[in-house]
Amino acid sequence: MSRAAAGEIPVDLYRCFVFPNRMREQRHAAGHVRLLRLAAVIPEIPYIRLSKIERGEVVPRADELRRIAAAFGIAPAALLLDIDAPGFDIARWAEPFLDGTPPDMAEEQFAVLLGAALRARRTGDPALTIAAIERSFGLPPVNLSRIENAQKTFDRWGAPVREALLRLFDLANETELRAHVAALHASGMLDGYLANIANPTLRHERTRTRIAELATTLATPAADTPAPVVAAIAAAPGAASVRLVPVLGTPLPHGLIADTATTEKAEAPHAAGPRAFGLRVCRATLGGGLPGQSVVIVDPDRFPAPGGLAALREEDGWRLLSVGADRDGRMIGFSSNPELEIPLDDRDPAQIAGVVAAIFP
Repeated sequence: MSRAAAGEIPVDLYRCFVFPNRMREQRHAAGHVRLLRLAAVIPEIPYIRLSKIERGEVVPRADELRRIAAAFGIAPAALLLDIDAPGFDIARWAEPFLDGTPPDMAEEQFAVLLGAALRARRTGDPALTIAAIERSFGLPPVNLSRIENAQKTFDRWGAPVREALLRLFDLANETELRAHVAALHASGMLDGYLANIANPTLRHERTRTRIAELATTLATPAADTPAPVVAAIAAAPGAASVRLVPVLGTPLPHGLIADTATTEKAEAPHAAGPRAFGLRVCRATLGGGLPGQSVVIVDPDRFPAPGGLAALREEDGWRLLSVGADRDGRMIGFSSNPELEIPLDDRDPAQIAGVVAAIFP
């Protein structure tokens, strides 16, 4: 990438829109004038999550699109857009979700440069892990991620974040920070990072891939999903049957849980989806309120909500998290041991499952 002059800093004004869709259009067609009314019809999807899906700020799971489409009385695929169609224009699509204020291009450019500078700072110092940055400088992972991806301009960050950035760069004030970032850019040290922050072509390609994957998944009937092993226990006439699901789980380092099969079964609530399973907690990673001998019922077809629990699929196993939200409505997963704060909206929805019940020893 050739070095850009100060006035040529790349800015993608639509970098936050990762999933343009037809949800708003179809919502109005179905008579749901306000999104809040739709949220009441689909209690399985929290209002904040529903809003982010409609605004294209997160990529939904196929089961979420199916629930939304069912509320509209349409096929789930009717919610998808062809972003390669000749008539599609991301600027026109995004217009209803913008406040009408013209962007301050100088601040937009600085946000991109700051994101690149922060990435360069972390790359140059292996000791600056996400956990170390939170511990030593008071910058939570969710804000770190948003800054590195230029999700907000610097003037929109509160004082605690600004002060954390000054400490991280070892600078006295905002003037020094802006001068430092400008000098890094002028030297070419940020060139290798800029394209990954503000590249409309890359954004378009990622969005195209995500929509294609969803279209493929939605083309397969949900009933074709393999169901877990379930046993119905004989009961007295008129009594409801008890549904048992397999329990997985052996402990791994760093608070993870391997999805190793066990001989145990656990009772699942009737509202649990067909793919629900039990997961042994193994260690009290969320504190004493959920001891290691407990079993949680995980439902891959249900997205978690703030105030509940979630199971996050990582490369080596599952991680249990308590779910909260920051003041911007972004869902955050928390773990006590190890201490973690994980932005869930930035993860692949297919990796996140809601916890619908807990069974204590």
